[in-house]
Amino acid sequence: MQASLYLIPVPLGETELDHILPPHNHKIIGGIRHFIVENIRTARRFLKKSNPDIVIDELTFYTLNKHTSPEEVSNYLKPIEAGESIGIISEAGCPAIADPGADVVTIAQRKGYKVVPMIGPSSILLSLMASGFNGQSFSFWGYLPIDTAEKIKKLKLLEQRIYNENQTQIFIETPYRNHKIIEEIIKYCRPQTRLCIAANITCPDEYIRTRTVQEWSKEMLDLHKKPCIFLLYK
Repeated sequence: MQASLYLIPVPLGETELDHILPPHNHKIIGGIRHFIVENIRTARRFLKKSNPDIVIDELTFYTLNKHTSPEEVSNYLKPIEAGESIGIISEAGCPAIADPGADVVTIAQRKGYKVVPMIGPSSILLSLMASGFNGQSFSFWGYLPIDTAEKIKKLKLLEQRIYNENQTQIFIETPYRNHKIIEEIIKYCRPQTRLCIAANITCPDEYIRTRTVQEWSKEMLDLHKKPCIFLLYK
């Protein structure tokens, strides 16, 4: 196996691994001894669940977060130079998508290392697939501004792009602010604009519904603290 940087997807929630990850992933993971992770504890739990026979104490973990410097990341990648592969594990979904793992991939590409994206769940693509919205042209914005005035301004800008550019607009919110953002969409977006709300994707209580803003104003939802992704389209 050529020494490579493997981008290892993980579940989006409490989901059986064989429902969302192919057997090939487990085989690859079993051959890696160096991992760049957001959280060592959750990464160790995932690896043990993925490969019960793996000896955790024989693995090396490097922590990646917003405080990790480019110099540290370069040092994390040194095992590749010695012929050993490295895996990146994020907290949920696919590494490097709305995730600090992108910084590692940038440096790996610059150094000419082989980068291998592995198959797994992406809330962005899965929600778009299920929304009924334009999958040819879409934008993902991550989190909207926290400041209310700035958030409303951003919402109106996204809605304008829907109608001017025929483009699906996708964003996320901190789970405890789900109800607040839905209230703001209902208050400030056009009644005919469609909103898809996708919560706990791939989990047993998965919820994905598309309605007009006006229709959502009549719905009673309980999405407090549930991981959600929001999509707007005309």
